[in-house]
Amino acid sequence: MLKLGGCINILIAIGHIIGLFWADKMFEITGIGKEMKELAQAHSSLPYLLTIFVAIAFFVFGLYGLSADNKFRRLPFLKPVIFLIAGIYLLRGIGELIFDLEKQQTNQFLEITYSLIAVFIGLLFLIGGLRKWNLKHTNE
Repeated sequence: MLKLGGCINILIAIGHIIGLFWADKMFEITGIGKEMKELAQAHSSLPYLLTIFVAIAFFVFGLYGLSADNKFRRLPFLKPVIFLIAGIYLLRGIGELIFDLEKQQTNQFLEITYSLIAVFIGLLFLIGGLRKWNLKHTNE
């Protein structure tokens, strides 16, 4: 589960970087076009820099997933970071689902899909982490 979660995060990171070649289209498809245009008004490079920062975060999440599955060297604070990543995804997914279900918008299907994906990835990290550390009964 942790390996799958890690691989998915690395793919998302790569997708963000590749998407920068068609940034305006990517921002529109993902539903953040308006926000990125407003950000670009402050400085034209900010949407690109923010996307790179987000890609780096996804990549680091991926490395932690692979590290927890022993596919990559052991990273610092592995156990708490795995559960932090799970919490971030679950909070984002469940919180956005609740918010989306309360509002009526045209992009609701896309937003609900992204939220369900976030919940899925969060569960991969949560259940994977629980299996890894509860079955071993160690103080890693």
